[in-house]
Amino acid sequence: MINALVIDDERHAIDRLCGLIQQRCAHLVQVAGTALNVQEGIAAIDRLLPDLVFLDVHLHHVTGFDLLNRVDRQNKPFDVIFTTAYSEYAVQAFKFSAIDYLLKPIDADDLEQAVNKVAHKNEKAGADLQLAALMHNLQALQSANRRLCIPVANGLEFVHISDIVRCESEINYTHIFMTDRRKLLIPKTLKEFEDMLSPYDFYRVHNSHLVNLRYVKSYTRGKGGYITMHDNTTIGVSTRRKDDFLKRLASL
Repeated sequence: MINALVIDDERHAIDRLCGLIQQRCAHLVQVAGTALNVQEGIAAIDRLLPDLVFLDVHLHHVTGFDLLNRVDRQNKPFDVIFTTAYSEYAVQAFKFSAIDYLLKPIDADDLEQAVNKVAHKNEKAGADLQLAALMHNLQALQSANRRLCIPVANGLEFVHISDIVRCESEINYTHIFMTDRRKLLIPKTLKEFEDMLSPYDFYRVHNSHLVNLRYVKSYTRGKGGYITMHDNTTIGVSTRRKDDFLKRLASL
């Protein structure tokens, strides 16, 4: 049985989540306690030693991340499922960082899926790296100096979005080609990069290629045509994406 703590600054949100847990996840989760702010949350974590914390991203004038920075997760490890009313761009940061989250108003099916994921995962290795990536990306995507934190085989890689020339799919992996000629192999799908980077002038010209429009050097006409990037790579443009691609390119 998973021992859980719910931390949210709105009592009605706590009551709703606890009710859904009782309805759909009582066979897996027992709510041991609740807290309405960071101070209560820290005290409850120290007292209850939960296996799982449902943590609201916004807690009055601070964030759930402030709470996590103030607790000792090394000696008192626990899983985290964030609850959030964040906009779509930030939700992509959660997805990209592989962090469990529930979008408010919380859906019972989403809750059950997130709890099952926690219940059946074998280890917590990498959780701190995932959290670090999420915290960085949520902040960076709102700033002018946007750096993406990417989980790689041996840790985290911080790259400026403006330094990414293109991304190429390889089944469940993605090759990232940088302006300095480096190539990174990331264990994420191209769709995940598309979700994260599309708001920043990236366009998926083909099923296997996502390009930074600012590094398109030329377009050559054809049925779909093809583009030449600044690194002299040529990439075919999907026929069905051609018109929308040219509109996006012209709008820069």
